[in-house]
Amino acid sequence: MKEAFSYTPYDIIYELEEVDLNQNIKSIGKGILFFLLWAIGIALVPIPETKIPVFWRLWAEGIPFVITLLITGVFLKFDFYDLRLIPTRNFGKNIGIGVLTGFLWIGLAIVGIYILGGLRLGEKEIVSNLYLWFFALFLNTIMQEVLVRGYIYQSLKYQSKKIAIVFTTLLFTFLHGGAFEAGFIPVLNVVTMSLFMTAVLEYTNSLWPPIIIHYIWNGVGALIYGGVSLAEDYPSLYQMEFLGSPIISGGAVKIEGSIVVLFLNILFLLIFSYLTKKSRNKNRM
Repeated sequence: MKEAFSYTPYDIIYELEEVDLNQNIKSIGKGILFFLLWAIGIALVPIPETKIPVFWRLWAEGIPFVITLLITGVFLKFDFYDLRLIPTRNFGKNIGIGVLTGFLWIGLAIVGIYILGGLRLGEKEIVSNLYLWFFALFLNTIMQEVLVRGYIYQSLKYQSKKIAIVFTTLLFTFLHGGAFEAGFIPVLNVVTMSLFMTAVLEYTNSLWPPIIIHYIWNGVGALIYGGVSLAEDYPSLYQMEFLGSPIISGGAVKIEGSIVVLFLNILFLLIFSYLTKKSRNKNRM
């Protein structure tokens, strides 16, 4: 049997092994407690009223961001694990991996759907304070990745990487619950995206690449091209028009409902899972 630390999302796809949940109840309980405290904090802290949409969005993203960091800090202080959520080792390399992968991911998705006749670019629009919208989105992206693949994932990983992957994938999918109303492919896209981000985390041992990849996907896909669904008040420079079969174009849920994105998610998941296994096998020699 392989040791727990050797597992990646690649193994989840190709192998099913018996997991002793009794050994992981405490860690799962801490993960649930972390999320419940986070949800309570979000519910209790009101968003200040403002007539300027971008300022309201900054508060709406900033409050969860701060709460996530505060709760993470508390759990890290009282936990016996030596967890380093965002290490600076290989910082430049990790930033490069994040930027390259992020632009490849969103670029291949848009080009692929366009070639298949699923979309066309609309007219350019004027967006005020675009840099502030990008900053608000950056806070949201950091919050999501730290919440899902930060303390919760890394503390569960000490007990079982398989359980860490399953638990955080379910959590990420729950946070994007609107996909369930959109259909089967959007749900699969959320699940495979989470596994893809986890595979990147495992390969780089840093949260920076998943944050950057996730941010580029949302920033380019939503704020620039209007092809990724965010909160309704987020603007976009262009408005994509989606054509033909929703299986290709994504339809009402935009490109995140497209089978092209599902294919790319699985492709990148397998690539990074393979790179992780290859790197660890090399280090053991």
